[in-house]
Amino acid sequence: MRARFDPAKFLLAIAAPVIAVIFAGLVSSVVLLISGDAPLHVFKVMIDFGTEPQQLVNILNKSTTYYLSAVAVAIGFRMNLFNIGVDGQYRLAAFFAAYVGGAVHLPRVLHLLVIIVVAVLVGAMWAGIAGLLRTGRGVSEVISTIMLNFIAAGIIAFLLSPDKLGVRLDLNNVGTKPIVHSGQMPGFSTSGGVIYGFIVLAILAGVGYSVLLNRSRFGFDLRATGRSESAAVASGVNVKRMILVSMLLSGGIAGLVGLPVLMGSAYTFSQDFQSGAGFTGIAIALLGRNNPIGMAIGALLWSFLDVSNQILDLESVPKEITTIMQGVIVLSVVIAYELVRRFGIAQEQRRVRARLSNLATAEVAA
Repeated sequence: MRARFDPAKFLLAIAAPVIAVIFAGLVSSVVLLISGDAPLHVFKVMIDFGTEPQQLVNILNKSTTYYLSAVAVAIGFRMNLFNIGVDGQYRLAAFFAAYVGGAVHLPRVLHLLVIIVVAVLVGAMWAGIAGLLRTGRGVSEVISTIMLNFIAAGIIAFLLSPDKLGVRLDLNNVGTKPIVHSGQMPGFSTSGGVIYGFIVLAILAGVGYSVLLNRSRFGFDLRATGRSESAAVASGVNVKRMILVSMLLSGGIAGLVGLPVLMGSAYTFSQDFQSGAGFTGIAIALLGRNNPIGMAIGALLWSFLDVSNQILDLESVPKEITTIMQGVIVLSVVIAYELVRRFGIAQEQRRVRARLSNLATAEVAA
């Protein structure tokens, strides 16, 4: 039987992010007033600029990267693991995928597949190291993934030179050999530009995440382990195996994070390749509460703020205002979720007491 739609539960589910965004807008308004700018004018300028066709394409392209990063983080979160190493995992994966992609010449389908598989395997392997340290030696994945980020950056810096795996792209930049046309992901042409074709794989990753977590035995075991390891062990779940597999899955998705840019516009991994998307994914996973649809909305919001701040310099408004908004959203959403959770529990307790009271009254009357 299909579950009946509960408007109260739906409102509670969306209340926290809405409260966080409103609060961030209020804080940003105060900052703008202090700096002598009119908040409504600034927000209008941002919205007008961010809804132009070219900027909408930029928002969608950024969202593709951010969404994949959020999904990678969310897999760990659902297992009560904090994979803070997505940044190192995706950069290392993109580097080796770019090197292999630039070194081979294959039919398009095979070429694209090779690049994707290499990225997934490298990302999973790098995250798997943290998983093995956690299961074998009890090392916190927070510590190990932070250190692995630095190690990944060192490996890339060491190998990305003309006498090793890199080539000189111009006088000031070194990168991997550019990927030929057959290894470039086709996009969707619009009046505002080309939308990365990788957006389709990002959507599929979100669907796969939802199905795996909510409609499979593995997903049930993963969520059960995340809620209570002792209860999971009592029900026969191999917790160490679940931790390792979760880190491998998280790292595998993390390996895809750099591919939208690599296969959609850059076609090489250079010294100025995109960084920081892994940490943004943490914020978006929190904002979306590890829900695939919630994270998609969070990725779009975050991308809108990233893109729309470009117009602020022309308006003589510090574009750091968007950074303030993003930071306040992350801080306030955590508090808002807790407040909403407590409010939901209190409401449920009132309903239970009311039902018990009605039952008692009915028995007395009988």
